[in-house]
Amino acid sequence: MSAPTDPTAPAPSSGTAAPEQHLAGDVPAPEAGPAAREAPLTRGRYRSGGPGHLLELRVDVDGVRPQHRVSGDFFTTAGETVSYTGSFVVDSPAVDVSGGQVVITGTGAFTFTAAASQVRVSIPLRPAPEPPGEATVRFSTPGGRPGAAYLCPFVSPYFRSVLLEQDSVAGTVPFTSYDTASLPGPAAVPPRELTVVRAYAEAGIELQLSAAADVIAADAAGTDLVWDDAELHNAMVRHFSLHADAPQWRVWMLLASAHVGGYRGIMFDYGDACQRQGAAVFHDAVKGSTPQALRAQLRTYVHELGHAFNLLHSWQKNLADPPRPLGPNHGFGDLSWMNYVQHYRPLSGAGGEAAYWAAFPFQFTDDELVHLRHGHHRDVVMGANPFGRGAAEISPELFDEPVEDRSGLALELRAKDAFEFGEPVVVELKLRTTDLRGRTTHGHLHPATDFTHVAITRPSGRTVLYRPVMRHCVDDTADTAEVRLDADDPAIYRSAYIGHGADGHYFAEPGEYRVRAQYLAADGSRIVSPVLSVRVRHPVARADQEVAELMLGEQAGALLSLLGSDSPALAAGNDALCEVITRYGGHPLAVYARMVRGVNAERGFKDLAADARRLTVRPPDAEESIRQLSAVAEASAGDGGVDNITLNMVMRRLASAQAKQGDLERASGTLDRMVRTFEAKRLRPAVLERIRRQAEAAREDLAAEAGLREREPDGPVSGPVSGPRPTG
Repeated sequence: MSAPTDPTAPAPSSGTAAPEQHLAGDVPAPEAGPAAREAPLTRGRYRSGGPGHLLELRVDVDGVRPQHRVSGDFFTTAGETVSYTGSFVVDSPAVDVSGGQVVITGTGAFTFTAAASQVRVSIPLRPAPEPPGEATVRFSTPGGRPGAAYLCPFVSPYFRSVLLEQDSVAGTVPFTSYDTASLPGPAAVPPRELTVVRAYAEAGIELQLSAAADVIAADAAGTDLVWDDAELHNAMVRHFSLHADAPQWRVWMLLASAHVGGYRGIMFDYGDACQRQGAAVFHDAVKGSTPQALRAQLRTYVHELGHAFNLLHSWQKNLADPPRPLGPNHGFGDLSWMNYVQHYRPLSGAGGEAAYWAAFPFQFTDDELVHLRHGHHRDVVMGANPFGRGAAEISPELFDEPVEDRSGLALELRAKDAFEFGEPVVVELKLRTTDLRGRTTHGHLHPATDFTHVAITRPSGRTVLYRPVMRHCVDDTADTAEVRLDADDPAIYRSAYIGHGADGHYFAEPGEYRVRAQYLAADGSRIVSPVLSVRVRHPVARADQEVAELMLGEQAGALLSLLGSDSPALAAGNDALCEVITRYGGHPLAVYARMVRGVNAERGFKDLAADARRLTVRPPDAEESIRQLSAVAEASAGDGGVDNITLNMVMRRLASAQAKQGDLERASGTLDRMVRTFEAKRLRPAVLERIRRQAEAAREDLAAEAGLREREPDGPVSGPVSGPRPTG
């Protein structure tokens, strides 16, 4: 007879559990003070055994930083398979210690409708350092009718256990440890030697290091050690030896040299089974052996892995599903691994990097500990629910305008009046000052940086949050992150493709959409844009429908988000874009397929294959890039084609491809033509001046790179070489 659907309903008590099978070597137990080590503890993970329902129980009422909760996950067994059933948590239970046992009681909150919602856990006390006795868990109805009972032997002092595979590209130096006494810090925090493993152990999470870690040879990459999002996505789906198309307590950390955007780290958040299963740290942004560098490395590693556990940045928790409360100063006052040091703002006194390190105790906040230890299984385990629980319906009120706004900043969204069905929806974000005396803020205006969020209300009335395919951690303390908006330079602009993200296509049906953005300024001000109406037309001709079907494929959307890729996992998407170009080359939407194919051809593509453990590099295809991008530039010189910011990027990529063919004169002419094209579009003088500066900077970069290529036969040059400077 099959097990009941409700695991709390009356059922035969499960027997003694089989011992837990560990995935790797032992890791030291969480640190505890002398008093905690001497007292009998119940803290940790317990698990029942036997057929039918399994219960993994977490008890957190004593020990280090107890969160005064009991939680658990239910699983069902059928033959040799185990399936997740649901979860529960008891907040602030009653705890009675008497008669040689601990009895914990309370009302559970379940992910399913539970017939027996009252929870009673009893655990016999044993003298330290013996492990706790078996936990007996009994469920009952509010009226006292008995439900299911489980006998759960003690498994581990850790609430959860995760296998970490860490690979590094040759030439990078993986972080080992940091002594918190090396630099001044809060006096009340005991000094200790912290590794990434120990930092998570203090949170009650066991990180076990996989024996599969590798140093990846990078000889074939030459001087091109800068990674982009498409290469990282390909590395994830091709290389991660522990990856599986199922939720699992396994995560991959790649230590690479540098990211094309200059970021310290990135969390893979692709909208398939790979979500939250991998992260990357970029060595060049945090390298060094000084105490300051080691401290930054520790924080970056812990921070990026925190995203894999589905922890949002400190100022974003209210956008989660379900929403979590924000900490002090709308989250910017959190002393947490998940805050940015340069944006730390306590309730009183000075903020910023120095204030953060002077007060940071090297730990997660209590709210984050609750998630790590007691979050429902699918909300925490890698490869299950997406970052922040995904595109669940959010409250439009989160994007309401403030009652009072003295920020001196205004945010605008712009887009075409109407988009064809299947056309990539691109919006322009403009941040301007309303105070011509000037305002200083940060320049992280693109929604991939987590300081700008975009809400989309679909024709059905449902409001969802745009989630980018890759989440960039712009944890940069350099002054280059600051922008000064004043009378001479009153605004900054960014172009964002929001048609596709981690949840797939957001504009996949004709109709009227309402789009609104929110920007968090450097001082914490919340700048909300007016609502932008976006209309997606119905297809008119059969060719319109056929092109739209090709463009709205999931893989084609991913290629638009990544600006192309060689990944075999996206081969069907590349085939679809090629079909748009070859069969429907005269269709207005073909310009986007050409742009993706042309941008991807302009760059070399690093491939990190699982079997080779070595980087291979596909060299740039300058001829193909020039063919495709020239067509894009021609189609976009007037009112059609791609938007102006994208056209700026396309023409500089085109110049780069021409320079790679050895024709610097032609490349320089393309940059001159770019300036003339935008002059003909009658853009604002400040914008035109910025474009002229971009053209000159690109010209200098291409000349320098041409000089490096000429010297390469005599021996490789050291250090990464970047492509054209991005528009941002």
